[in-house]
Amino acid sequence: MVAPLSAARPYDRDVSTTGTPVTTDEVDPLRGLTDEQVRRRVAAGQTNDVPARASRTVGEIVRANVFTRINAIFAVLFGIIVAIGRVVPDGLFGLLIIANSAIGMIQELRAKKTLDQLAIVGQAKPVVRRDGASVEVAPHEVVLDDVIELGPGDKIVVDGVALAVEGMEVDESLLTGESDPVVKQPGDQVLSGSFVCAGTGSYRATKVGREAYAAKLAEEASKFTLVSSELRSGIDKILRFITFLLIPAGALSIYNQLFNNSQALPDALSGMVAALVPMVPEGLILLTSMAFAVGVIRLGKRQCLVQELPAIEGLARVDTVCADKTGTLTENGMRLSEVRVLDQQMRVHDALAALAVADPRPNASLEAIAEAHPDAPGWQLTAAAPFSSARKWSGASFADEGDWVLGAPDVLLTEGDEVRAEAERTGAQGLRVLLLGRSSLAVDDAQAPGVVRPVALIVLEQRIRPDAKDTLDFFAEQNVSVKVISGDNALSVGAVAGSLGLPGAERPVDARTLPDKQNQLADTVEGSAVFGRVTPGQKRAMVGALQSKGHTVAMTGDGVNDVLALKDADIGVAMGAGSPATRAVAQIVLLDNKFATLPHVVAEGRRVIGNIERVSNLFLTKTVYSVLLAFMVGIAQLPYPFLPRHVTILGWFTIGLPAFFLALAPNYERARSGFVSRVMRMAIPAGAVISVAAFVTYLNAHGTPGVTVVQASTGTFIALGGIALWVLVIVARPYVWWKVALLAAMVAMYLGLLLIPVSQTFFQLDPSNPAVVTPALVSVAIGVVLIEAFWWIDGRIRGERRQLFGAQKLD
Repeated sequence: MVAPLSAARPYDRDVSTTGTPVTTDEVDPLRGLTDEQVRRRVAAGQTNDVPARASRTVGEIVRANVFTRINAIFAVLFGIIVAIGRVVPDGLFGLLIIANSAIGMIQELRAKKTLDQLAIVGQAKPVVRRDGASVEVAPHEVVLDDVIELGPGDKIVVDGVALAVEGMEVDESLLTGESDPVVKQPGDQVLSGSFVCAGTGSYRATKVGREAYAAKLAEEASKFTLVSSELRSGIDKILRFITFLLIPAGALSIYNQLFNNSQALPDALSGMVAALVPMVPEGLILLTSMAFAVGVIRLGKRQCLVQELPAIEGLARVDTVCADKTGTLTENGMRLSEVRVLDQQMRVHDALAALAVADPRPNASLEAIAEAHPDAPGWQLTAAAPFSSARKWSGASFADEGDWVLGAPDVLLTEGDEVRAEAERTGAQGLRVLLLGRSSLAVDDAQAPGVVRPVALIVLEQRIRPDAKDTLDFFAEQNVSVKVISGDNALSVGAVAGSLGLPGAERPVDARTLPDKQNQLADTVEGSAVFGRVTPGQKRAMVGALQSKGHTVAMTGDGVNDVLALKDADIGVAMGAGSPATRAVAQIVLLDNKFATLPHVVAEGRRVIGNIERVSNLFLTKTVYSVLLAFMVGIAQLPYPFLPRHVTILGWFTIGLPAFFLALAPNYERARSGFVSRVMRMAIPAGAVISVAAFVTYLNAHGTPGVTVVQASTGTFIALGGIALWVLVIVARPYVWWKVALLAAMVAMYLGLLLIPVSQTFFQLDPSNPAVVTPALVSVAIGVVLIEAFWWIDGRIRGERRQLFGAQKLD
């Protein structure tokens, strides 16, 4: 029943939520707070001061980028070099502390700026009554005792008490886990974090700010984060393992050089630092953070708000996209195409106009009807039933004009009815068809609508998005299956999807025939592409069924009926013009409301994940060969062959500089699970080959009469650097012109270090002894052949098509 606003009496309040006495205030629910009352509450701190969804603060960004595990390790090692007085050139690796921190901070601050701007644009704004007018305000501008208006899809931003309701149903599943909507009556409590799924109403704010029920959860969920992803957790696991290796490696190195080789303490410490520095994949975390941050900036330029950063990674792993038809494949707006009057005795056009006026928050269908029937007949409303996605109809009862319903013909009419059959034939053409009928029961009756007498068929045209076909074609090329899940008639949905060339659209499934058992449901959903008459609960169940089959599922939607499925999907994608509830639970919001933006999000995720995996091969190969070489040299009781300056410049030209470019390059491979195992399958054998080749070269040089320490180091430098460059050559595949140019530049820089006299002097390199250089080049040749052979064999074993040249193929 309708509860008139006047039935809700004014109320008094003399204590704030914090226990602070305030001036007694009488608030009129019809007019809301006055400007003076709002000012007094703001002064008393009675505001909704929960931080909005936003990125980390500047201070948090600085701390996160400066106080890292890698910076701490490098700071200790740099302190040792400073203590022995060899800052230049052996302390060059200390610049990595500054570079890691500065670049990471700059990129994340840019991402913060983009994210904050988009978060404000995409923010759900509640409507409050102030001085008798309904105004939109930001969530943090809501104050205690504000009267807040609600409609379908509105998120409840603070706790309160219902004042006036018209068939208002609230979904509290995000708080309680119970999916059945709760019908609210005046005086009932409403909780922040829930949302309205049907009807309209208003409520008074009784708890604001951090006292609200869901405030703490919302504050935690709103933090911009770089964690909770397979990629970053894998890298962290590797880093922890490396940290444990540093202690025995460092102890063995210092012991060996002090006691087995009788070196002076400064030389021994310098050798230890040279052994430990390359073990740390110093640029990996930097490039990972930078790639994610650049991804946020790039997507921000496309009006895509990433509310949880790991969503970029998650969407790159998606193999199934579940899309609602309305607002995704078709535009939200509709146009009334035809009214087929079935009962000439009925005032059809007056009834349509009256139904349009009876709903204060009409959906797209009713808006199209209202546009075509602007002149309301003035019928006296006695009861209203707002549209619900679960029941598929809405209606109104009028004092002298009876009970009217508007909804799905196949729901309101029995099977075999000729009118229902006519509606299905029309719907099969891709049109939306609604039935206007007279019901035998009042619309607010618990058994409504009862028996429905057909009065007219309402035919609505849906405009297909011009970019929908290209988007579906993209997903088809990428081996990502698309499931169209809609509450509309299955034949109508199938016709729309079929016009866009979606495979399987010719066999639409009516969700009312779906099995209840999870395994049977999973088989049906996996084998079909188009589903109609799907309830919100079924959408959720279908997402879960696909996940049970091992699929990574993205759900797109804009309506309140999509909220549960969006919440349960691996990645929820909401349209910016969608309901506040959908935007609140989604990880990604397309502020431009374009389904065509989604391929760019997928491509950005693939670029980030694929490139981080690519450069991880470089960094972890270096870690493997550094660890193995340190232990082999220590066990052989030889002086460490390198100075810190050697390992620093080797890292720059074989890993650091090229990795910077490779991390931001295009990449279209679909992300797969098993990041750590896949990377280590490349890093361990490649690192083993490099370390053995370098050690054999060093052992040969050390045992050759007349070879100086510098010459022995140079030979080892040649062997290690030459094979490491070939790992870069492999990782850069498939080649395009800029990659070839990059590789040529790195090889030229490497040769310049060895051949330019100034460089030889500065870095203590001497390639003049053929007895050392020739075996080193042989080691390089053997190492290159072994790693190249392994790369091809590994590709054959894994069933991957390996390419040398040309643009990278789509997965």
